[in-house]
Amino acid sequence: MGSRSKRSERCSRCRLHRQLCICRFIPRYDLPTRLILVMHRREYVKPTATGRLALEALTNSELRIQGHPDQRLDFTDLRVAERRTLLLYPGKGASVLSPSFLAQDPRDIFLVVPDGTWSQSARMGKRLPGIEHAEMVRLPEGPGSEWKIRREVHAYGLSTFEAIARALGIIESTAVQEGMESLFRLMVCNTLTARGRKPRVAETLSLP
Repeated sequence: MGSRSKRSERCSRCRLHRQLCICRFIPRYDLPTRLILVMHRREYVKPTATGRLALEALTNSELRIQGHPDQRLDFTDLRVAERRTLLLYPGKGASVLSPSFLAQDPRDIFLVVPDGTWSQSARMGKRLPGIEHAEMVRLPEGPGSEWKIRREVHAYGLSTFEAIARALGIIESTAVQEGMESLFRLMVCNTLTARGRKPRVAETLSLP
C-alpha cells in the first residue's frame, strides 16, 4: 500500500492531524456581526492559515477566495443601508476599533478581514474591488500573538484568528473573545504537539 498523503491525515474541518482533532471543542456563536473572510487561493490550502477555524465558530460568516484569474471578487453587495462595513486593516491611517468608535454608528456590521501575513493583508485591503465604502479599522494595542507556528516580521502581528477574536471582543462581547481564544490556545497546543514540540499551555482546557 502506498503512503497516505498529508492532506488525507488531517481533519477537513479544523485542519489538524486527525488524532489531534479539536472539532468537538469548537463553540458556535450566532452574532449580529457578519464576518467576511478574504483569503488568497494559495493561502487557502495551507494548514497554518487560522482564519478558516474562525468560520467554523461563527455561524454568521462566509469565505471569499481571491486570486482566481477568471473570477474577480466584487464587494459591492456589502453596500447596504442597514449595515456598516468595517475593513480590518493593519496599516497606518485606520481608525482604532473601540466602543466610542462603534457608538458613532450603531448599525450592525459587516467585518471584512483579509487573511494573510501583515504585508499581504495590507496589500489586499487596498485592492479589494467594491470595498471603497468600507471604514478601515485597526485593533488597539494588546498582548502579542500566541501563534508561533509562522514567522511574524512585526512584533505586534497577530494570526487572523486572534485578530477576529479581539475584534469581536470589542464589537460583540468579551465572552465571545474569551471563548474563541480558548479554542485558539487548544489549536496552538495540538499543532505544537504534532510538530514534536512541548506545548506552552495545558492540553486540558475549559472550553464553552
